[in-house]
Amino acid sequence: MKIFFRNIHLYLSLAAGVVILCSCITGTILVFEKEINHRLHPERYYVTPGGQKLPLQQLVKGALKQLPKAKLASVMVYNDAERSVEIGAIIPEKKNKADKGINKKEAPAEKGKTGDVKDKKPKENARANITIFVNPYTGELLGQYSKRQSFLFTVEMLHRFLLAGKDSVGDTAVGISTLLFLFILITGVILWWPKTRNIMRQRLKIKFNGSGKRLTHDLHIVTGFYTSLFLIVIVLTGLVMSFKWANNALYAITGSKQQKDEAKAPKSKYKAGLKPLTFEQALASVGDKIKTAEFYSIRPPRDSAGTYSINVLEQGKTENASDSYNLDQYQGTVVAAQLFADKSLGQRVRSYVKPVHTGSVYGLPTKIISFVICLLACIFPVTGVMMWLNRIKKKKPARKKLIRHPQPATA
Repeated sequence: MKIFFRNIHLYLSLAAGVVILCSCITGTILVFEKEINHRLHPERYYVTPGGQKLPLQQLVKGALKQLPKAKLASVMVYNDAERSVEIGAIIPEKKNKADKGINKKEAPAEKGKTGDVKDKKPKENARANITIFVNPYTGELLGQYSKRQSFLFTVEMLHRFLLAGKDSVGDTAVGISTLLFLFILITGVILWWPKTRNIMRQRLKIKFNGSGKRLTHDLHIVTGFYTSLFLIVIVLTGLVMSFKWANNALYAITGSKQQKDEAKAPKSKYKAGLKPLTFEQALASVGDKIKTAEFYSIRPPRDSAGTYSINVLEQGKTENASDSYNLDQYQGTVVAAQLFADKSLGQRVRSYVKPVHTGSVYGLPTKIISFVICLLACIFPVTGVMMWLNRIKKKKPARKKLIRHPQPATA
């Protein structure tokens, strides 16, 4: 039976090894994506506190003056006195401009009678393609950041899509390789499982003073055992994010329904003569919540029927465990609220998928663990190929020298 599992382990590893190695290397870098950005550009993210913070309305107005074509997408505010305010903006992109990592199957832009392309109205949940950092005390612009033009974005696209974009061959290759990696890990544990306690003791230690072949064997087997459980969790969360069937399976296992369709989003009640509230007036409705939050974000309404959308993350919670509120843009009343504690079991579990996958679920300690696990996982494809080549050389029969016998003399 072990021969059967060994063959599965071997051939699946040979088929998906390169993609797995690529995912592990890029995953190791992306674990500390946030810390890398903050370390390289502290002038964007941190300020010296002084005086009272300026109104958000004033900060946004001043920032957008620098980018006349930009449309406001969101504003993120940290309660940390040393953090800058992050203003997300949408800048219309030029026609036929290359856009790495974006779905190529988007609907074509609408054209007018003159043939000019009309800018489509951004959706309610449209993501910003540029972030403007502002000093909340002085209104000074600290810098701009376009994630799509950064090195770490390229690393992320390599990790997720092999640089080919969403719904591409690269996307499929990464998803299939992730699925194969799950079977590789399971068969690896089966092959590792010892028959006796003495063998188990040997397989729990790396013999650093052994031969090169023995060291290669131990690095593959021993580290594989210690990291297998963590890697299985990382792979499973990756599958949920890669495949719709895996995401549906999560909700089916938890007996929960998925989130409601965005088409049923709450709306404001428009009344003639009323003007939309300012950011401060809108935030007053959830003032008690934001005072104790780690950070909160606010999205302005996109039209006369839209609502203010406010997300609040409490101190000590994971990045996706926020509470959301929809406020009438004229009255300031809460027309809809979705607290994290009130979500279904499936929705709560789904919100932890990405933080678990990236290692950010419990902050720096789990990030360090995730970094070490991903780093060790880079060893497996290399040591696995070395073991395979050693096995081939061992099985290859030695060439026999032909002995030529003298021919008898002819009469």
